[in-house]
Amino acid sequence: MPDRGGGPTGPRIRVGRPSRRVRTLLMTLGVLAVLGMVFTMFAGFWTDWLWYRSVNYSSVFTTTLWTKIGLFFVFGLLMAVAVGFNIWLAHRLRPPLSAMSMEQQNLDRYRMGIAPYKKWLLLGITALVGLIAGASASSQWRTWLMWVNGVPFGQKDPQFKLDVSFYAFDLPWYRFLLGFGFAAAILSLIAAALTHYLYGGLRITSPGARATAAATGHLSVLLGIFVALKAVAYWLDRYGLAVKSSDFKATDSWTGLRYVDANAYLPAKTILFCIAVICALLFFATLWRRTWQLPVIGFGLMVLSAILIGGLYPAIVQKFQVQPNEQAKEAPYVEKNLKATREAYGIDDSKVSDYPGTSQTEDKTQLRDDVGNTASIRIMDPNIVSPTFQQLQQIRNYYAFPTNLDVDRYTKDGKDQDTVIGLRELNLNGIPKRNWINDHFRYTHGYGVVAAEGTSADAGGRPEFTESDLPSKGDLGTYEQRVYYGERTTTYSIVGGPQKEIDYSDDSGEKTYSYKADSGVNLANPLNRAAYAVAFSEPQILYSGAIGEGSRILYNRTPKERVEAIAPWLTIDGDAYPAVVNGKIQWIVDAYTTTNGYPYSSRTTLGDTTADSLTATNDQRAVVAQQNQVNYIRNSVKATVDAYTGEVKLYQWDTQDPVLKTWMKAFPGTVESKSEISDELMAHLRYPQDLFKVQRELLTRYHVKDATTFLSGSEVWQVPDDPTNKTGDAVPPYYLSMKMPDQREQVFSLTTTFTPNGRDNLSAFMAVNAEAGTDDYGKIRVLKLPTSTTAAGPKQVQSQFNSEQDIAESIRLLRGGDSEVEYGNLLAVPLDGGLLYVEPVYVRGGGLKYPLLRKVLVTYGGQTAFEDTLEQALDKVFGAKGTTEPPPGQDEDPGEDEGTTPPPTSDNPTVREALNDAQEAFEAGQEALKKNDWEAYGQAQKDLEDALRRAEEAQAAESRGGSGGGETGGGENSPSPKPSPSS
Repeated sequence: MPDRGGGPTGPRIRVGRPSRRVRTLLMTLGVLAVLGMVFTMFAGFWTDWLWYRSVNYSSVFTTTLWTKIGLFFVFGLLMAVAVGFNIWLAHRLRPPLSAMSMEQQNLDRYRMGIAPYKKWLLLGITALVGLIAGASASSQWRTWLMWVNGVPFGQKDPQFKLDVSFYAFDLPWYRFLLGFGFAAAILSLIAAALTHYLYGGLRITSPGARATAAATGHLSVLLGIFVALKAVAYWLDRYGLAVKSSDFKATDSWTGLRYVDANAYLPAKTILFCIAVICALLFFATLWRRTWQLPVIGFGLMVLSAILIGGLYPAIVQKFQVQPNEQAKEAPYVEKNLKATREAYGIDDSKVSDYPGTSQTEDKTQLRDDVGNTASIRIMDPNIVSPTFQQLQQIRNYYAFPTNLDVDRYTKDGKDQDTVIGLRELNLNGIPKRNWINDHFRYTHGYGVVAAEGTSADAGGRPEFTESDLPSKGDLGTYEQRVYYGERTTTYSIVGGPQKEIDYSDDSGEKTYSYKADSGVNLANPLNRAAYAVAFSEPQILYSGAIGEGSRILYNRTPKERVEAIAPWLTIDGDAYPAVVNGKIQWIVDAYTTTNGYPYSSRTTLGDTTADSLTATNDQRAVVAQQNQVNYIRNSVKATVDAYTGEVKLYQWDTQDPVLKTWMKAFPGTVESKSEISDELMAHLRYPQDLFKVQRELLTRYHVKDATTFLSGSEVWQVPDDPTNKTGDAVPPYYLSMKMPDQREQVFSLTTTFTPNGRDNLSAFMAVNAEAGTDDYGKIRVLKLPTSTTAAGPKQVQSQFNSEQDIAESIRLLRGGDSEVEYGNLLAVPLDGGLLYVEPVYVRGGGLKYPLLRKVLVTYGGQTAFEDTLEQALDKVFGAKGTTEPPPGQDEDPGEDEGTTPPPTSDNPTVREALNDAQEAFEAGQEALKKNDWEAYGQAQKDLEDALRRAEEAQAAESRGGSGGGETGGGENSPSPKPSPSS
């Protein structure tokens, strides 16, 4: 039986300190955790440094870093010293202990509790406020660099006669210093008051004086400093009136002085400055008078004055002087705003001309030949035909084109040709098998340029490619086709090491490649590999055998993010575009310098102003803005990014821009001179879209130069909504080679239309010369229509298209089956006093679901045509000689799409047989693809091409024989396009 007595029944468990082994383990884990945190922070810094060094812009990294570090330590130390000194001083001025009241007895417990830790507590508080202040100050590195490197504008504001640089560069820095001073004064005052209260210098419930003389003097000095800073704030506010925002009935982005500012607020700020100075002196006088009476009276007077002089008096002036005769009072200040805004946005030289809006020629047949001389009308819409490029030129599923293609100019047969262009970029979602090696080592780049004429389509409604196939070949000659940097390339790749990359595939199979440029960061160094493993949260980078000697990691690969990282002081245009220049594919990126401190210039919000129907559906088209609210902008930099090496070059484009000159002083050697731009590159530079959008938005109000008209609002325009889709967003501007009435020949232009505010008829047409290198590049021309005319605007033109019975019926037929109709860009061209509208119409149908050009809508002078080709539509509208109605039955079933080979319905047996052969060859090719039988696939492709060629020849012969076949692509019997191997 067990012993049930009170003695011990077993060994006693002792609870004490953990064993040495456990303590060592815990200490080791703690040290490892700290080292891990430190290395994580170091990894971010180290990888950034390595990247900037790899792109040869390490000076940007070091300048930015040392500026941030300097601001952090200087202002962090100043704040820590200010707060720490006042805590120390308040403690030193504490009174001797006297008869204990209940209040002091309660506080004594806290005094006793912190007594052993006073020094550590003081250091902790000062360190905390110093870290917060330093972090806040380091974010002002742009403000500091602009202040210390500021270049004069050479223009003075009309009120204070100060150079614009004072408002753009100096005033923001002074305001930061003032804000820092306020923060230091308030924190010091709070810390000192709490210390005085804790040690008896201030009493709330104890009998006798509420504050000792020492505490009174100390706190009054701090209050005096605060009031003195308020006096400085009142003085700076005077200048701030020139750049302050205010609501105004003509515009909600008004800046600058108005009548009430100049005649009420300005004198009020001066008076308040004087009162604040006197009040501050009264606070300082308490060092000798030891009484709060006069300072408190002075402070109350300052508050009352701020209410009466700074608030009530301006309201009275506005109510009884301005409102009864607002136009007369505000007109001089509106003129200043008009002048400053037009200068700040570069629209002061825009030419506004009267335009009748209706044709001046009675016989319209005389105008038919003028159309070709006036404009090269683009019927290939780069925002519609990307799926067509994708289907016909993707070649492999792991390639893709951007959602929106670009328009550029290339020379063909000695003439400039508007060209729709896109790069065959890497599409990781199309990789047959997704894994880490495939995603980052094998599939690393796209391949080749695909380009098509913008002004024509083939008989099937497909683009007429001038550069196509894989590898690409055509009119662009020989160039490096590999695309390692592009708009769709958003992940990192590791290249150049032991793992070979897939280059491209042809009939003979896959070709491999190893990257040969020195772009990216070398991963041969174990430290670099460890840093990137941490920075990218990918441990395989550290130990993978696919990384070895020569391996380099490529990242930050989209053109916009590379330029933004290299020049963080620039605002980046939303649309980077590719061009073949000197045997290389170069991404061209437009960049802007901006400021929010141009006096009297109205502000604009870049994110809103640059939005349109394209940015609503494609986030990649959004502007990359350093500051969203601006009132000055210049396209001061043209940047290029090499699609193979990733090399970035910045070129000074606006040689007069003081903001760019300021940044070039801050970051010397980063921007090359304009003279370094080669002729080949110059041929592809163009006027940027986002700047044009900002300017067109401003010109809806600022096209008038008369203050009275501006105030009345009778001439306000608006940018119309895009009538070709249902987004409800603004119509995008369109690139087009054309000539305005005062131009002798066509130039590459960027165009838009305006309608009256709240109405749909046309009020103006705007174009800017977008062709770099020409004498009047950037010249804005606005054709203003009379208010008495009712020329149709874009929405009315689209409604007119849709409402005409014949056109509506044709559209209904085009939508037959599972087909969809898509409207292309609605182009407007000034012609003989009127406006010619042209809109391509695309149809998606069948199994492949990509758009093909089926019809062209044209309207001019009330005449509308809906024909298979642009030439036919123009002939019908202008009544050209020989125009005839299409034979009956020509478009009996225009809804049939050529996306897949249609069932052979031609009466021509040769066509029928060829189409059957094409269908069989296509099916054989698909079967060969499934089996990876490349030899059989190549033979099937050859058979398919032969069959399609025979069908086209037979149909063309039938058309020449008068059978009415649809050689323009509108008939049922058109041959199908060559299917893509990936379809």
